[in-house]
Amino acid sequence: MNIMLVSVTERTREIGIRLAIGALEREVLLQFLVEAVALSSLGGIVGIALATLASVGLAKIMQVPWLFDPGINLLSFLFSAAIGVIFGYFPARRAARLDPIEALRHE
Repeated sequence: MNIMLVSVTERTREIGIRLAIGALEREVLLQFLVEAVALSSLGGIVGIALATLASVGLAKIMQVPWLFDPGINLLSFLFSAAIGVIFGYFPARRAARLDPIEALRHE
């Protein structure tokens, strides 16, 4: 959520320009939601990959069989995407509700 808040703050002028030339609040909201979901999903994929590598390595060290459960991995990916939606919504809503004139004044 903090990363998305910083993204909104840094791109205030861009948002102001988009809103001033006719972008709808819904379009700005969707832009930031897609960005949040993409970031959190990428983080989820990286996390799943690192966890898989670590579990394979530990299974060899401990000499136990390694089992891959696609359901758990899908659940963890969906959870990370949901986190992106939940915590990306509030900064996206803030960006969509900016006044174009005030956003263009922002330095």
